[in-house]
Amino acid sequence: MAGQTRIHVVRHGEVHNPSGILYGRLPGFHLSETGRTQAAAVADALADRDIAAVIASPLQRAQETAAPIAAQHGLPVDTDPDLIESANFFEGRRVSPGDGAWRDPRFWWRLRDPFTPSWGEPYAEIAARMSAAVDKARARGAGQEVVCVSHQLPVWTLRLHVTGRRLWHDPRRRECGLASVTTLVYDGDRLVDVEYRQPAAP
Repeated sequence: MAGQTRIHVVRHGEVHNPSGILYGRLPGFHLSETGRTQAAAVADALADRDIAAVIASPLQRAQETAAPIAAQHGLPVDTDPDLIESANFFEGRRVSPGDGAWRDPRFWWRLRDPFTPSWGEPYAEIAARMSAAVDKARARGAGQEVVCVSHQLPVWTLRLHVTGRRLWHDPRRRECGLASVTTLVYDGDRLVDVEYRQPAAP
């Protein structure tokens, strides 16, 4: 619809992580070959859109996901630190069930409060900075479309926030697959729709 602004919030593609650690904000974690294929699929899905800007988290995997999208439209990849991955105490550790850091009693106190949460960046702070990133993107691409590439928890927290739902949640229930696109549709300053799709899904 004419006059609407659409912000496509993209989760990065699959990451090369042979050690299976929680990489968080650590440098040097790039897309796997599958991740590059996923990023290309997102670029193809957005090829016919009226994209005014492509903005990404400063982390390598987000920048690499954004690159083919920007190339499709002859745009640079701009960086916004507000789109970065959430901070997490367990960064750099294995946290998979059965063999992760959560089994160590020394760390249990970090799990005392799932509502804030106690092990990482507060959900309210994630929501605030992601909302700020979207507001900047909307101002920049008013009446057009902007792509913002971020990370699973920030994208999902943003979606919970803009749809008026509580921010604490079960991570297993996030609708935010690898290389997924969550689109926020605005009529002026009013959010009128939220769309979700997975152009890179098998």
